[in-house]
Amino acid sequence: MDRRLFLTATGAMLATPALAATPSRAKILDTMRRATTFMTDKVAVNGGYVWSYLPDMSRRWGEMEAKPTMIWVQAPGTPGMGQLFLDAYHATGEDQYYKAAEDVAGALIWGQHPSGGWHYMIDFAGETSLRDWYDTIGSHGMRLEEMRHYYGNCTFDDGGTIESGEFLLRLYMEKRDPKYRAPLDKVVDFVIAAQYPIGGWPQRFPINREYSNGGLPDYTANITFNDEVAINNTNFLALIYQTLGEQRVLEPLMRGMGIFILAQQGDPQPGWALQYTQDLKPAGARSSEPPSLATHTTAACIRQMIKFYRWTGDTKYLARLPQALDWLDKLELPKERQINGFTHPTFIEVGTDRALYLKHSGTWSGDQRNEVVYEPKDGVGWVNRKLNIAALRREYETVKALPRDVATQDSPLLSPALKPLPKYAVDRPQRGSDLNTQDENAGIAELVASLNSDGYWPTLLNATSNVFHPDAEAALLPASIAANGEAIDARDTSPYITTTPVIGISTGTYINNMSRLIHFLDRTSA
Repeated sequence: MDRRLFLTATGAMLATPALAATPSRAKILDTMRRATTFMTDKVAVNGGYVWSYLPDMSRRWGEMEAKPTMIWVQAPGTPGMGQLFLDAYHATGEDQYYKAAEDVAGALIWGQHPSGGWHYMIDFAGETSLRDWYDTIGSHGMRLEEMRHYYGNCTFDDGGTIESGEFLLRLYMEKRDPKYRAPLDKVVDFVIAAQYPIGGWPQRFPINREYSNGGLPDYTANITFNDEVAINNTNFLALIYQTLGEQRVLEPLMRGMGIFILAQQGDPQPGWALQYTQDLKPAGARSSEPPSLATHTTAACIRQMIKFYRWTGDTKYLARLPQALDWLDKLELPKERQINGFTHPTFIEVGTDRALYLKHSGTWSGDQRNEVVYEPKDGVGWVNRKLNIAALRREYETVKALPRDVATQDSPLLSPALKPLPKYAVDRPQRGSDLNTQDENAGIAELVASLNSDGYWPTLLNATSNVFHPDAEAALLPASIAANGEAIDARDTSPYITTTPVIGISTGTYINNMSRLIHFLDRTSA
């Protein structure tokens, strides 16, 4: 089960027949205003958002079901909505979008932890209500172990803290409004304070080791590469330096870049792991993440090391990448095993290069276990990943062949001048690179026409979850049946793909569709 289930399962907007005529600029602007007014006036809670909603607002979800008083920090939640609002402001100059972005900032600042970071979600009803969520919905999420315990601290997991910081940076840079500088500085302080002397970062901070998941050691203090923690943090520090010229971030940034070199394992397994102990040995995390090396993490670290070379011109960041690329080539699955284009196993056993697969066991009550096995059979997860190692190798070889001054010409660290932020933060959704103008215009016409009379784009919500019931009551209820035939115990509040999807409201759909309209306006007005 993908831990970002709602992110991937609610993005299918219901289609309407394509229209031939391209809408006028005025019509597109009106569509954007209507869609945004609905989100800000009907959907937002104190300026913030979750991921998806039923039309009557009787249920709503972030990564798990949320209370009506809650908003979500993980994408595509509140920071992502703020970035989209700023994009719309840049494209139109209309104050409606800047005001919506300020509302997002207000929600995030309200929920900012005293240490400077953020948790997965914010509950405007206060800590008692949030603890209640953990005692009920969170603790019963069988497949989402990170949601079972309330630590009371912040997380770098899933990028929420860094995405919030990037949004506050962008909002501050827009008008240099001083009310956003203090919370921005708190984020920077948080990233610096959370860093270990060796250069890496824990998953959560301030450190809290009080929780043991069914007897497994707490993993949240481990040096973490999983979900791009080290990548996001080094990118953020570089962004702060290039836009604000903050000298204090340079030393932590260099240490953060150095942990990538230190964490790469020696031959014959020159890859990276999801997380490490303090002495840089691969470590486990959730029961679905055994101590191992990870192919997708290795590919991500290679790409980040290439970026570090572009930032510095220092060849130490390139020195051992060929070994890592060769290792990934060796791990590629036989063609007959590359189902649906998946090329590599996820987890690789330390010392043997054998692929590790996970067989689920345990019950609904939180003693979920994942037995490590060596063959991908029925009921076994984390089978493999889609990795394009040939393209990654070409990227390495291209950069290595460049003269140093050319490779580093866009460096945020070597330029004496501050660098502005890009005009847009949300990438234009890919609709096929071979679309001709007529097809693209028809797609925009369809998009404008599909906004309903209420002001939102109806979206098929393929994911759902069981409503929380007390254990004794839930034990009497029948299991739900997921689309793959799996029986979901009525006590399990984890999201799953349903056989009976319903129509609802999706922040991901709003962000994607608005971004398409913004980039269309930008292209046609040039």
